[in-house]
Amino acid sequence: MRMSFPTVRFLVLVAVAALGVSFLPAAQASDPTVTAADKSAIRQVVQSQLDAFQKDDGAKAFSYASPSIHSIFESSDNFMSMVKSGYAPVYRPRNVQFGPLENIEGVPVQHVFLVGPDGLGVDALYYMEREPDGTWRINGCELKQGSSA
Repeated sequence: MRMSFPTVRFLVLVAVAALGVSFLPAAQASDPTVTAADKSAIRQVVQSQLDAFQKDDGAKAFSYASPSIHSIFESSDNFMSMVKSGYAPVYRPRNVQFGPLENIEGVPVQHVFLVGPDGLGVDALYYMEREPDGTWRINGCELKQGSSA
């Protein structure tokens, strides 16, 4: 059975949302304090993933995703297919402006304003996850309609 893009996108969003909710207690249990070094590292991870998308380097872009995102998409090819089809402003931004890092229920969320290839602005919320080794990974990205460029 072949599913249409809206159906696949909806299922991906439901899976990501379900996983995000299931991981929320663990994130709340961890120390929500984010240092200046953490803020810099988070910004670098997001920027590095955006740079990898610009170069069509799926393996590198996928390397910045959290283990739960890896388990959902299983391969960099699947991940890149989803990004290309559903996240054009992230895949090919015309402009990138980093906003504040916010703590939402114990989860650091990096705000990034992107102007997509269509000239429309979106606010991208990058949900971050600290790994056991202390590194930061992207655990989801939510796009909210912004203003036009």
